[in-house]
Amino acid sequence: MWKNQLSPLPTKLIVYVAFARDEEGELRPAFEAREAQSESGAKQQARLLWASGKYEGVIAWSREADLINGEFGEPVTLFSEGEIPEIE
Repeated sequence: MWKNQLSPLPTKLIVYVAFARDEEGELRPAFEAREAQSESGAKQQARLLWASGKYEGVIAWSREADLINGEFGEPVTLFSEGEIPEIE
């Protein structure tokens, strides 16, 4: 019997986030990381956030993701300005 066993292709997650200081002076995400449809879109959004002057730092990055198995590749920085905590 023929079975269709196509393996899902890896997905690329592309996200950006900005950081602000909390009451104790610690850097915290200003909002949950936002997904972008393209690397250029993530870079553009990060640049706009940085240009606003409201944040201590901004970063856009991508990483390969196998969502079925919950496996993620190493993050690749697309854009970064200001103070950024280490990406986990």
